[in-house]
Amino acid sequence: MLPLESVPNFSEGRDRATIAALGDALGSSARLLDVHADSDHNRSVFTLVGDDDALVESLLAGVRVAVDRIDLRRHEGVHPRIGVADIVPFVPLRPDDLQRARAAAERFGRLVANELDLPVFLYAPPERGPAFYRRGGTEALQLRIDAGELKADFGPRRLHETAGGVIAGARAPLIAFNVNLRGSIEAARSIASVVRERGGGFPGLRALGVELSRAGLVQVSMNVEDWQAAPLHDIVARIAAEAEARGAEVVGSELVGLMPAGAAADAARVALRLDRLDSSRLLEARLLDC
Repeated sequence: MLPLESVPNFSEGRDRATIAALGDALGSSARLLDVHADSDHNRSVFTLVGDDDALVESLLAGVRVAVDRIDLRRHEGVHPRIGVADIVPFVPLRPDDLQRARAAAERFGRLVANELDLPVFLYAPPERGPAFYRRGGTEALQLRIDAGELKADFGPRRLHETAGGVIAGARAPLIAFNVNLRGSIEAARSIASVVRERGGGFPGLRALGVELSRAGLVQVSMNVEDWQAAPLHDIVARIAAEAEARGAEVVGSELVGLMPAGAAADAARVALRLDRLDSSRLLEARLLDC
């Protein structure tokens, strides 16, 4: 049986001691594969894999550290969030395991609510994706709860004073991918609005324009939910063209966490002008299949 993957996002990207403590907790029972910390977003994204019980145990340990060490009231960062452990997705490595991932997410949610007294919201993309809960921040979310518009699936009716709430659920693999620009925040937001699916752009693409004040740049921050329908090289090319039309320029791109080998092979095929290149032609991928 293949392990499940999780890519939890925590609202801390500057304090190295806290990031290290989170990594130690998350690697306590599961296998920690990657850590990506960003100071402008003030957010860290961890990638870990494990069997269902080990993954739930490690994630619970990570949330416990976040509650102890992060105070959402003092948090500043460009990325929207509703909690110190903002989102905890469970990702099946094969489509047949999606229901298994959902069951693990529900078990995790119950434990977080019962042991840490945090409200947990189960998301169901695309209708109730993370943006549905983050809209307007924690204050707006609490007002929506009080008005009866929505409620936590597990835990109390009120967000935790310092830790907020947790969004959890199961989803298919996606690629978190950012393109950095030299230009105005208005240009970044305008480009994000035309490349994302909701604006008539790429299918399954979620995009925000944000300012990276520490880097002196702006960014189109994206989640690519279907890299085959929205190849990364096509996204970059479209953003570069839209940036040029707005007096901005692409200065680089950034991968947050890990991505499927097939997506890298697809982009390399175009860059190298190969007739055919997919993950079956990658040495390391073939060795893993042996």
